[in-house]
Amino acid sequence: MTVFDDTHHEGFLARGYLRLGKVGGPEELAGLQRRIDDLMLGRIRYPNMRMQLFEAGTGKLRRTLGNEAATLSYRRIDDLEQDPLFLAYMQQPFFQRICRRYVGEAVSVFRAMFMNKPARWEQTLPWHQDVGAGWGIDRNPIVTVWTALDEATAANGAMEIVPGSHVHGVINERHFLTPEEETRYAPPGKVEALEAEAGEAVLLHNLLLHRSGTNPTDRPRRAFSATYMEAETRTLDTGMTFPVVFGPGALDPATVCGKRAELVEKFYG
Repeated sequence: MTVFDDTHHEGFLARGYLRLGKVGGPEELAGLQRRIDDLMLGRIRYPNMRMQLFEAGTGKLRRTLGNEAATLSYRRIDDLEQDPLFLAYMQQPFFQRICRRYVGEAVSVFRAMFMNKPARWEQTLPWHQDVGAGWGIDRNPIVTVWTALDEATAANGAMEIVPGSHVHGVINERHFLTPEEETRYAPPGKVEALEAEAGEAVLLHNLLLHRSGTNPTDRPRRAFSATYMEAETRTLDTGMTFPVVFGPGALDPATVCGKRAELVEKFYG
């Protein structure tokens, strides 16, 4: 897709998601795959990049600031807008056209996040919406672009969604649904697996209910998501704004050089 017209808009509002196809080319995908491995293995380092390490000895997840170990078992990496390759991908003109419709001309990124289900990963991610009071910002984002870095299938824990569930608004301000809410809003008959080829991008409404399962296969399932929002969005505690990706003062892949320490002192989201 290179055009986002009224038909796409109507489909997105009806279902809460829209398949965008392979927005980047195969070389760009290969570059992002290599870069995320380089970040996990410590070959490229950013001191103010928040990561989530899976400790094989304890089976626990632990947040780190910067790379602490050379391993492909990092579960999550945030703050990827400070990396020129990921920033350039986020700033593609097609994504900017989508943001103009739903956000405006001045757009910041709430989170630019890598999510990983390593091989033989036994943990699930429960039903939730990507909004809520716990995020600590003065307004909820609306749109996220999720991109499969590897093929996502039902066999390796692909995302599951409830199409149209965004129309319910914020179901639980604490992010995850209660068992009673799951029964009401995510009955099995309404659930769909969002399978995707490597490189395929999907536009997601932040209110869309989603979850993901285990990955019992021998290969990881990796994905990258960027949540776009109004540049005026501020944190509730400090009034801080977020890095701008479209509009005046936007980050530039040619000059971006890390992230300010004060932007990672507290975790929002």
